Amino acid sequence: MAITTEQADDIKRAWRGAAEYWTKHAPTIRAIFAPLTDKLIAAAGIAPGQKVLDIAGGAGEPSLVIAERIALQGVVTCTDIAPEMLAGAAQRAKEAKIANIKFEVCSADALPFPDNSFDAAVCRFGAMFFPDTLAALREVLRVLRPGGRVAFAVWGPAEHNPFFTVTRSIVARYFPPPTEDEDAPGAFRYAAPDKLAALWREAGALEVNEEVFAFPARAPMRAGQFWQFQCELSDTLRGKIAQLSAAEIAAIERDVAMAAQPFFSRNTMDIPVQALLVTGRK
Repeated sequence: MAITTEQADDIKRAWRGAAEYWTKHAPTIRAIFAPLTDKLIAAAGIAPGQKVLDIAGGAGEPSLVIAERIALQGVVTCTDIAPEMLAGAAQRAKEAKIANIKFEVCSADALPFPDNSFDAAVCRFGAMFFPDTLAALREVLRVLRPGGRVAFAVWGPAEHNPFFTVTRSIVARYFPPPTEDEDAPGAFRYAAPDKLAALWREAGALEVNEEVFAFPARAPMRAGQFWQFQCELSDTLRGKIAQLSAAEIAAIERDVAMAAQPFFSRNTMDIPVQALLVTGRK
């Protein structure tokens, strides 16, 4: 499950380049994935006073929500490979006057924390990009206290996630999708049933469970804004549209808005999302 050094470097560059957009859209992202954040917090047994690790927390979610839930007696550590992401998260924490949060630039497979440091660990849509997933899961277990719980969310199958496929199907008219390596970094790397759960068991986690979690992604947004929103968050999309003419880009934007229209009403996005939630304990 390990990826090449070149792939890892490409992923880091992409997230560093996307940081400004993830910070810009942070309130919308928080709203979209609020049901999943609540599910992760409950599944990991997160409670006031705990020390919690958020891996690949990016621009601060779900770390900032966790910080609010665990109260001042607890502390959440938000990690990410992109310092620019964490800078945005730190600014949001400062603006919200949230003090019980720490930030650490690091890769999931090399966590700079002592053994038995945390009561719980979560990761929301980050495991698909880990350089070495098995090594990362072993690191998470190492820094968890005995009995500490983990809750990781990854994307379910593409056919159950129009949040992605509406745009992909239209962009594919201009860029036919290549044959995908199912183990390569990408949104659906762990969409197959039991794929990530099996790695957790191999890493040594106990009571591993996988659950399909479907929820509506809701946020204030018009159908005409959906294309721009997705482009700004996706380094891959930005790279592709840089190769197109203004007329082609305008056509894609129009077609995406039309295809997405069924998921928008009264300036609100309401689009189905399916995730896989994998839990376990040390």
